[in-house]
Amino acid sequence: MAAPKPLNYWDYIRVEELLTLQRGLAKSDTEISNDEVMFITVHQVFELWFKLLLRELATARDLFKGEHVAEQELSGAVRSLKRMTAIFRVANKHWEVMETLTTREYLGFRDKLMGASGFQSAQLRQVEILFGLDDATRIPLGAESSYVSALRSHDAKPSPALARVQKSLADTPTFKDAIDAWLFRTPIDGVGPNGKKSERELERFVARFNACYERVVEGTAARALSITPAKADKARLAERYESEKKALAVFLAADGDARKSRVRCAMLFIETYRELPLLAWPREVLDAIVELEQHFVIFRQRHARMVERIIGRRTGTGGSAGVDYLDKTALEYRIFRDLWAVRTLQIPRAAAPELERGAFYAFKSG
Repeated sequence: MAAPKPLNYWDYIRVEELLTLQRGLAKSDTEISNDEVMFITVHQVFELWFKLLLRELATARDLFKGEHVAEQELSGAVRSLKRMTAIFRVANKHWEVMETLTTREYLGFRDKLMGASGFQSAQLRQVEILFGLDDATRIPLGAESSYVSALRSHDAKPSPALARVQKSLADTPTFKDAIDAWLFRTPIDGVGPNGKKSERELERFVARFNACYERVVEGTAARALSITPAKADKARLAERYESEKKALAVFLAADGDARKSRVRCAMLFIETYRELPLLAWPREVLDAIVELEQHFVIFRQRHARMVERIIGRRTGTGGSAGVDYLDKTALEYRIFRDLWAVRTLQIPRAAAPELERGAFYAFKSG
């Protein structure tokens, strides 16, 4: 067997090929300004990050697709989620490079981009789809009937971007759907969804937890009202705490959706009893999801502020409302809303009801 041929760094990374890709529409590097090269390079780097995000997100999703997820396997999912968060954290810094571009410098080549838009980044749309963004929440880009139609070529023919997105739409379940299915199976106070009298036991736990939650809110309200002198303020505060007192029951009722109710209860259960041994990795999964979505939201917000800083509130080159559109996506494109809502409804561990089957979550010997 022949000895392996020595490998050069530039061959492995394909440096020479890579360095020819920052010319845009120009035929040579001498025909394009430093500003435009920077603009192209930063966006190419984003696309490379998106490629990594898609791989890690698919890996994490696939782990939760099974009917049973072993506790020790959850560390792999957390590793993928933390890597994605690190990618977004670094990508968010790239907007600083873009912000070295002044308005006048950008206007020098902006008209070249007319018809093109960051909205046409198929990989970012794929990340949104795989993560679990609901199509019903999509904000119209412009005159297009849907975000999918906006990914066609200008001659209305299919494009590589459209093919990528259609492939992602067919790749189910989404990460959120897989997580929800996993949470649905989570034993709550030692009883899973298919256990004997599982519905009754869940109702008993919810009732006990809600009673504890109401006592905590009442205690906080009493303290707040005792230090509020003005009658008008007292009345306003009392009304606010009364609404807060009812919030947990409304949240767990989930508008009559029994499956969603159990998923929400599982989130609350894991967060409340997170110090129990068998909940150690599940709590890390939930924490990692929240951190990931937080940095995804920051990515959108930084994008909007960068655009506003450079071009103000001009109409986007792709026909969108520009900054207004980007601001709306940062506000509306939230995927794990229930997991964020649980933060509002948690209570101190000491105030939570004692579990009837707490030993279920202890390390097993032998």
